[in-house]
Amino acid sequence: MSKNVRVRFAPSPTGPLHIGGVRTALFNYLFAKKHNGDFVLRIEDTDQNRYVEGAEDYIVKSLNWCGITVDEGPGTNEKFGPYRQSERKHLYKQYADELIAKGKAYYAFDTAEQLDAERKAHEAEGKTFIYNWHNREKGRLVNSLVLTETETKAKIEAGDDYVIRFKSPQDETLHLTDIIRGNISIDTNVLDDKVLFKSDGMPTYHLANIVDDHLMEITHVIRGEEWLPSLALHQLLYDGFGWKAPEFAHLPLILKPTGKGKLSKRDGDKMGFPVFPLEYTAPDKTVSRGYKEDGYFPEAVVNFLAFLGWNPGTEQEIFSLEQLISEFDLGKVHKAGARFDPDKTKWFNHHYMQQQLDLDLAEQFKALQPELAEIDINYIALVVGLIKERATFVQDFWDLSHFFFTAPTSYDEKASKKALKDETPALLQEVINIVTRTSEFTVQNLQAKTKGWITENEIGFGKVMMPLRLALVGALQGPDVFDIIFMIGKAETVKRIEALMKTI
Repeated sequence: MSKNVRVRFAPSPTGPLHIGGVRTALFNYLFAKKHNGDFVLRIEDTDQNRYVEGAEDYIVKSLNWCGITVDEGPGTNEKFGPYRQSERKHLYKQYADELIAKGKAYYAFDTAEQLDAERKAHEAEGKTFIYNWHNREKGRLVNSLVLTETETKAKIEAGDDYVIRFKSPQDETLHLTDIIRGNISIDTNVLDDKVLFKSDGMPTYHLANIVDDHLMEITHVIRGEEWLPSLALHQLLYDGFGWKAPEFAHLPLILKPTGKGKLSKRDGDKMGFPVFPLEYTAPDKTVSRGYKEDGYFPEAVVNFLAFLGWNPGTEQEIFSLEQLISEFDLGKVHKAGARFDPDKTKWFNHHYMQQQLDLDLAEQFKALQPELAEIDINYIALVVGLIKERATFVQDFWDLSHFFFTAPTSYDEKASKKALKDETPALLQEVINIVTRTSEFTVQNLQAKTKGWITENEIGFGKVMMPLRLALVGALQGPDVFDIIFMIGKAETVKRIEALMKTI
């Protein structure tokens, strides 16, 4: 494929970026990098009524956190700038006028009340009102197709509100191609005459989108399935301008964990997982949780998002970003919706947890846990190395390791009944003797001496190891007992064993 591949991610700054949007950005990025192309970020803020302060900054931070780097965008290599549609609004009127001059669009002056009356009249007859070929020139609607040129001009000069509508063709079959979905045929008689431009000087999404993609030389439009109904209009607009259309690919929906319906924030709130990459505070101060703040690694998020709709066709599931770029193929993207699996996302995070450096995880752990403020970071890193295999998030570390830092103050009742017998104090006293007499204090030595004594005296291992673990941890859990003894040291080990013996 040509080096001139250019794709764009074009979100609207109307709130936080849903992971469905991140997935769209990721697939665009992977496709661009696979073909040595450019990944463009364009902010589509033509709908100023829905614009949310700070949303654009949130989008940029989210992409950066995921490692999805932008080649061009607001403030970055602006060779086709500006990259905010609100800063490009001076461009669009000339293109709307061009379509009118070519007979591909027209002025419509219908008021909201007139259109509502038309809808109700159609409903009364059991029909659906569509503004298109079957009624646009019948005289009941007010547009430049029924008005004279003089009348149209007079209305515009008088300041009457208007929109510019696309004139969808009649009795044609439109043949479209989608990289993921194959060939699509559309009967143009079912299309409505979409609004392209409003008298407030702002274009609608459809016109701005097509003009910007053309001017920015976008070669492939990779977007969500929800835009599939707009494909016919967009192709007709390209045809109307006489421009070559980009190739289109519409990604499958991300479905709820149940598999029914599109994944929403409500699903995340109900089932306890985030649907946004970063925590987001709305203008009304409500906070939505984010993958970053919930303890997910960006590599894990990217990996699980890649598998929502795409599959390499092999058994491999763990992919670095570089591997994803190498393997990515739009031809392997599914048409059917991709079911979101919260447990699978945790599985990915657990895997990436094991790949992190213990020292890096220790820094995160220390920042999270006030009890570790005075503890040496290297000691914390050693502890992390022992327990991270059981963890999914850094937040899990304290429950898995608190006994490395503080002695138990109570003992699990069920475990105590199981572990503590009449002979326990005598057995634990012998363990104390072994610990204190071991001069070369290593895990291997401690293990060899203790297990040697147990075997020689034909004592059941559980009779010694269970109460010993209970003394050290407070419960029958945790990593290898001898790792714990080595880490906390002789004095602390003896102190904890003696504390348990006093309770028997």
